[in-house]
This record gives sequence, C-alpha cells and structure tokens, in this order.
Amino acid sequence: MAKKKNKRFYKDVSTSEVEGGFHILLDGRILKTPGKKTLLVPTQNAADLIQSEWESQGEEIDPTSMPVTRLLNVAVEQTPDNRHTLIAEARKYAGTDVLCYREGGVRLHKEHQSEHWDPILAWAKEQDIKLNVTDGIKAIAQPEKALDKVAEYAEQLDDMSLTLYVHLTAVYGSAILAMAVMNGHISGEEGYRLSRLDELWQIRYWGEDEEAAERSKEIEVEVLALCQLLED
Repeated sequence: MAKKKNKRFYKDVSTSEVEGGFHILLDGRILKTPGKKTLLVPTQNAADLIQSEWESQGEEIDPTSMPVTRLLNVAVEQTPDNRHTLIAEARKYAGTDVLCYREGGVRLHKEHQSEHWDPILAWAKEQDIKLNVTDGIKAIAQPEKALDKVAEYAEQLDDMSLTLYVHLTAVYGSAILAMAVMNGHISGEEGYRLSRLDELWQIRYWGEDEEAAERSKEIEVEVLALCQLLED
C-alpha cells in the first residue's frame, strides 16, 4: 500500500542568511527536520536547491522527489553524533572498493574494466591512496595507509559533505569514485556509470530487466540532484 502523502500547507518558499548558514522558510516559518530540529544548511546553493524542491511540490508533498532536503535532514539530525561511524564506513568501503575487483575469465571485459577504472585508481594514487587489484573471487587486503588516507579525507569534511560522500560511496560501492566526484575530478553522472561497468557489460549481452532499468534511472536522477550540492 502506498504511503499517504501530506497535503501542501504553504504557498511561499524563501531562504534567509543567518549566523552559521541559511534557513529555508515556508510562508515565513523556518523549515525543520522530521525530528523538529531547525534545518540550518551551510551554503546558499544548498538552500536554493531545497527551496526549489519545496517550490516544485504540487497539491501533495512527495518526499521522494526531494533528495537534497532528505540528505540535509540527515546531515543536521544524525551526522553530528555519528561522524565517527560514517568515517569508519567510508574506510570500510575502500577496503572492498568495486574498482579493485576485476573479471578473471572474460578477457575483453577485464580489458574494458582496466580501460575505465585504472585511470581513477591512478588519480587516487596521486592522492596517496594506492589500492591493490585482483581478478580472483576472494577478498584481498588493502594497505592500511591507503585506508587511513580515506578516513582522513572523510574526517575533514563538514557534516553536509560527509553525509553526501558516504551516500555516494554506498551508491557507487566505491569510496574512490565518490572521492573523485567530491573533488570534481569526474562528474556524478560519470561516477555512476563507472560504478555500473559490470552491470552495463551484462546488459550489453543479455539485455536489461525493465523494472531494474527503471530503478537504476531513479538512482541516477537522485545522484545527479545531490551532486548539485558540489556546485558552490
């Protein structure tokens, strides 16, 4: 059964600069998180993106159409008390990064992976993050120094950026792809495409399930919306 949506209860949406960041106002009232915390966002760009999401709502409010609002709700409500856990999560993902696991049997696929993934790993090496690669089925250990560098990167991010980084890492299955996107080395769209390289290879030969294709498109749209937060 579909979850009942709330009726739109406001007409005007605006933003206001305050000490420490920006508020979003609904008919002059400060927008709060689901947990009733004031939604204070760090940049004008983030405030503008949230304003646009609330302005675009129709007669009913659809939270699934507001990915930036949802991410900032998490950044305000949960991230401050869970930074250590999120940093550890990013480090853990780097230990099993999708870029490090290659095809062991199909030569053309393995070459395809190398062509597209090796440049990203080379970029990571320039950031002093050198990861090992395998074409075996067993998990391999990664250098502690490299994993620590990922954790150090995550640690220096503000709450909004850390929330976005860990979210992208989970979507991509790659702390390195997410870092490359966060640093502007590649686009969010390119990061998503590279994260799906194995899946796209299978689709090329076996076709794609319609439901899976729809879900993949929804994820891509959300990723692109969230990556607008990096445009400051």
